[in-house]
Amino acid sequence: MKILVLNCGSSSIKYKLFDFPSKTLIGGGAIERISEKKSHIKNHHQGIELLISDILGKKMIASLKDISAIGHRVVHGGETFQKPRLIDNKVVKKIKECIPLAPLHNPVNLEGIMSCKKLFPTIPQVAVFDTAFHQSIPKNAYLYALPYAYYKKHKVRRYGFHGTSHQFVTQKTAELLKKPLSKIKLITCHLGNGCSITAINKGKSVDTSMGFTPLEGLVMGTRSGDIDPAVLFYIMKKENISSEKMNEILNKKSGLLGISAISNDFRTIRNAMKKKNQRARLAYELFIYRIEKYIGAYWLVLGNIDAICLTGGIGENSPDLVKRLKKTISKFSGKDTKLLVVPTNEELMIAKLTHSLIAR
Repeated sequence: MKILVLNCGSSSIKYKLFDFPSKTLIGGGAIERISEKKSHIKNHHQGIELLISDILGKKMIASLKDISAIGHRVVHGGETFQKPRLIDNKVVKKIKECIPLAPLHNPVNLEGIMSCKKLFPTIPQVAVFDTAFHQSIPKNAYLYALPYAYYKKHKVRRYGFHGTSHQFVTQKTAELLKKPLSKIKLITCHLGNGCSITAINKGKSVDTSMGFTPLEGLVMGTRSGDIDPAVLFYIMKKENISSEKMNEILNKKSGLLGISAISNDFRTIRNAMKKKNQRARLAYELFIYRIEKYIGAYWLVLGNIDAICLTGGIGENSPDLVKRLKKTISKFSGKDTKLLVVPTNEELMIAKLTHSLIAR
């Protein structure tokens, strides 16, 4: 059984093709510069047509009839979707209703889905939601201390993101430790340009650092992470800037980039530190401090834990970060707490969830 996984971004489509039940990667690729100026690819529908040509051109399959199912990454499922869903008109309608919660991502996710429904009308398609894994978080952890009416009327609450990554790492770690999911406690750290940490109890998410949007929590490449909301009003008044401009600053000009003033790339930050760049050093220390702070908080939430897991581009490729965290952990752990680097594979997780659903 061949399962195609699609991840539609604002200007790109990433894809991977897997063979099941062996879970073998057949191949993958990306269609980029969609809708950009001077690009010949005008929309995602055209991008998916090129993607199909790429798959056939590389002879990954003999014909399109070989594809048994398509798994789509969808960023936001709100409170509606707690697990992957076979896509029908009702699911499409609900994804549309979640657009205000993810205005940059859900529209292009949906565009990819609708294009595939036209191009592959007989092939089952499955939506896998970034937020679904975190729907197990209890109410006292996902609510904000705002007037309750905002939750009832506008669904303002913590949703969490990177769900497929945290879910994959949780399952993989359970295999590595040879423990059932129902008995495992972990702190999983997805560290890349976007960063999030999740507390895992009995294989389920019980708290996570990202909130209503991916802006909350850790220091990230260009996102601020946690901040006193009053700071925003203060800066807006002092600098005479709009809420739209403030939103851009928080999401695109803060984080590692904002502190260092040189880059959002963790590798560039580390290289600058070696050249005695003090702002780079400050960005590095702030980044790690926030990670340590969340690990400490979630450790208290969970009690004894089996392991702390690092994943993502930074988490998987930063021996200095691993060494630093091991040193910190050893100060507080009464036992030799495991610190594991577990490479994530979100596409494989989407494929597994898709296969599991259509197999039923």
